[in-house]
Amino acid sequence: EENEEKHLRFPPNFIFGAATAAYQIEGAWNVSGKGESTWDRWVHQHPDRIYNGDTGDVAANSYYQYKQDVAILKNLGFKWYRFSVSWPRILPTGFSNKINADGVQYYHNLIDELKANGIEPMLTLYHWDHPQVLEDMGGWLNDEMVDWFGDYARIVFREYGSKVTKFVTINEPTAICKNGYTLGIHAPGKRFPGFGEYLCIHNVLKSHAVAYRIYDSEFRSKYGGEVGVLVNPSAYMPMNFEFDAAAETAFQFNVGWTMHPIFSKEGDYPPVMKQLVANRSKVEGFTKSRLPVFNEYWINLMRNSTDFLAVNHYTSRLVVSGTMGPIPSHEHDQGVREIIDSFWKSSASDWLKVVPEGFRYILVQLARNYGNPPIYITENGVSDHGTLNDDDRIYYYREYLKQMLLAIHEDGVNVRGYFLWSLLDNFEWNAGYSERFGIVFVDYEDPNRQRILKKSAAWWQQVIAARKIHTT
Repeated sequence: EENEEKHLRFPPNFIFGAATAAYQIEGAWNVSGKGESTWDRWVHQHPDRIYNGDTGDVAANSYYQYKQDVAILKNLGFKWYRFSVSWPRILPTGFSNKINADGVQYYHNLIDELKANGIEPMLTLYHWDHPQVLEDMGGWLNDEMVDWFGDYARIVFREYGSKVTKFVTINEPTAICKNGYTLGIHAPGKRFPGFGEYLCIHNVLKSHAVAYRIYDSEFRSKYGGEVGVLVNPSAYMPMNFEFDAAAETAFQFNVGWTMHPIFSKEGDYPPVMKQLVANRSKVEGFTKSRLPVFNEYWINLMRNSTDFLAVNHYTSRLVVSGTMGPIPSHEHDQGVREIIDSFWKSSASDWLKVVPEGFRYILVQLARNYGNPPIYITENGVSDHGTLNDDDRIYYYREYLKQMLLAIHEDGVNVRGYFLWSLLDNFEWNAGYSERFGIVFVDYEDPNRQRILKKSAAWWQQVIAARKIHTT
């Protein structure tokens, strides 16, 4: 079925893009008035927590080499580019009373260069690098962050709204909150299991809603663009049919957590989540649930606060009943266990197993649960250790794209476009430069950060030109 000619073609208006993020590629961490970000502080104070003590100080040097990157996009045939804006580059002190003109101009230059080359920008407001000064005041655990993010969003919309038609608010809420405030493996490196992740998501969701409403009330009539919410789900597939309920719980805890407040008719967190966290909290001796409560105002502000659904997807897990994670924690609250099938093909990232069928599975689940909204795949890709003949990456893209096309053609899922991760090899957070996701190799030993097209780049060039997948 997946190799039938009709299932290998992309729909007529389907868009192709590549994605990157500011801290991962820009470098120029302390020039032209930029303030210190949480990631600047984390890599400098905790080099032992990053592979090889790597930093994003120079990264791929895209702050200075953005024209070269745009030329590569054009050469390969991409018509869209998803990038993120660095909050401390725009607001060095974290606050909206001091706007950095050089930082603002940099993104104007990038957007103008893209548009001059026939490439449309998709702008992500926040991809994990907030001003360190805001973190010193609690970061995403402080509900003042909601207003601070709203002020920042307004400036971004005001500056770039006339040139950008698609905005994404916050990249991977659950990754920010679990890796940064529960596990402590990402900046800001805090470990508050059972509390940090819930408080963080609570404020991230409010921040998204506030930014969306700002665009809606102040900019939509003038610019007519769109603002989307982003989710980063694995596929949570039952080990067998007797674990269907466990898999549904895993879906609600990991996807419904951020999607139910926005897409459901009643709003708020998923009922199963509210119930289970309250029950666990009581058993653990707490006087109230560790899951914060939204009042009616916030429930209403969040509901329908998106124009499209942005989806970052990489991998899958099998689900059985049981427990995992420390007590208390988001993991333990679910009452399920996630399993990796030993037959799944590995990548350079221990968390990323190659499970193409999971892509179709999760797309269908998102469509059925949330009213089949317009979906853009905003990240999808695989890591290796840096080869130019990256046949494993081509295999990954080909098989995942086939499953996505089946979801479109057979299941009627409303997928409008696809952005691969990533255009360039980049700073891969706590893995430093040891894991490579790019279709373009970046030589990090070279002061000029030479770019070299990989085999997968040529493969993508053919796919985009033909608007179909080649099966061999």
